[in-house]
Amino acid sequence: MAEKQTEEKKSVLPSKSDFSEWYNELLLAGEIMDVRYPVKGLYVWFPFGFEVRKRTYSLIRELLDKDHKEALFPLLIPETEFMKEAEHIKGFENEVYWVTHGGKNELDVKLALRPTSETAIYPMYKVWVRSHADLPIKIYQIVNTFRYETKHTRPLIRLREITSFKEAHTVHATWDEAAEQVREATRIYQEFYMRLAIPTIVSKRPEWDKFPGADYTMAVDTLMPDNKTLQIGTAHHLGSNFAKTFDIKYEDAKGEQQYAHQTCYGISERSIAALISIHGDDKGLVFPPLVAPVQVVIIPILFGKSEEIITACRQVRDCLTAAGIRTAIDESDERPGAKYYRWEMKGVPLRIEIGPRDLKNNAATVVRRDSGSKESIPLGNIVEEVNKRFRVIHESLYERANSSLKERIFDCESIEEVKDKIQGGIARIAWCGERECGLAMEEAVGAGILGIPEGDMGSGTGNCPVCKKETGNMAIMARTY
Repeated sequence: MAEKQTEEKKSVLPSKSDFSEWYNELLLAGEIMDVRYPVKGLYVWFPFGFEVRKRTYSLIRELLDKDHKEALFPLLIPETEFMKEAEHIKGFENEVYWVTHGGKNELDVKLALRPTSETAIYPMYKVWVRSHADLPIKIYQIVNTFRYETKHTRPLIRLREITSFKEAHTVHATWDEAAEQVREATRIYQEFYMRLAIPTIVSKRPEWDKFPGADYTMAVDTLMPDNKTLQIGTAHHLGSNFAKTFDIKYEDAKGEQQYAHQTCYGISERSIAALISIHGDDKGLVFPPLVAPVQVVIIPILFGKSEEIITACRQVRDCLTAAGIRTAIDESDERPGAKYYRWEMKGVPLRIEIGPRDLKNNAATVVRRDSGSKESIPLGNIVEEVNKRFRVIHESLYERANSSLKERIFDCESIEEVKDKIQGGIARIAWCGERECGLAMEEAVGAGILGIPEGDMGSGTGNCPVCKKETGNMAIMARTY
């Protein structure tokens, strides 16, 4: 009966080939998010999902804390401040939630729930920045933001409350120093996603798709299982645009007043969406060991000698835990098959089984979640063996994801070819860089230009499909969320 129930459980999760259904079901079955909150676009983190979030965001904190400081700014932004930067407000005017009353009293000044925090932070930067000696300022916060999304909402991907928005805001003396910070921001994000075993593409967004009020925008994208790209990080060079609006000036070494130059860059829980989507499979979640809430689960295989096996399992657990490895032991009354199912669904990277035969050989059987491979390891150096497999699992997850990305990037020479290839991933095509040609390409294809990627991916030779001019730039086009 128990085995039959296990089989029934296995049929709960749809195949990943039906990505949308698989994704929605996995969030609930894997206890990441509960989508049943009675407000559209707002979701609840389960404790297990929140631990995934906590461990993931600890990585970005570790990277930023080397030369940034974490702070916290208010959620409410006065309309008088929010409306100051015309291009910025125009970019967000249809997405803002407004607070108009305090209790029963109508407010004299409406308050915006932050859709992003430039207009909350920069009035304070005006106060804080006095001299060139104060610069650079590098501050970040991890907060919730609110945007009235009118498109189809999707948990972790398109939300009305972004619960985990990491936004950094920096101030510099010169435009070039700010540009260098944008480069550093994308480097940090690439390192962050490498730690999650997620391959990324960094590109400069077209002029018409940059952040409102920015000089330019760099974006970090990844390719999801349904062949759409997901923007999982952005870095914006703001020039002196906001400094002029909010009067952020510093006194230079000559005693003269100069406008500061600024950047801002952010990631959100889309990072968790990518983590779940790219690595997960038909059995459930698959986590890189670095962020898995449980890194090792121990399953006792009980056929006689139960006390000896349980004792051995507990000793292994204590040994691994002492080494800093997050370890659980499943001593429930369920059959092994049901236990395997439950911990596979939760994405535990490594399963250790100890039965009578293992005990006799002073060994344990280890099973990798990512590949399902099974092998015997000696109990004498269990910590070393487990850590060795953690490294292999991480490398394997990245290589598999990176191969999948590369296989779905297609070189194209015509618009018709792009229209065909973007159904299966990312199309790479020559583009002269001119706005008119880019917009014409987007309209003809029915998808956006992500930009010209960094590195070899963005260089090549070809003719722009619209004006036919020869160019050395290659743009990428894709369907997006």
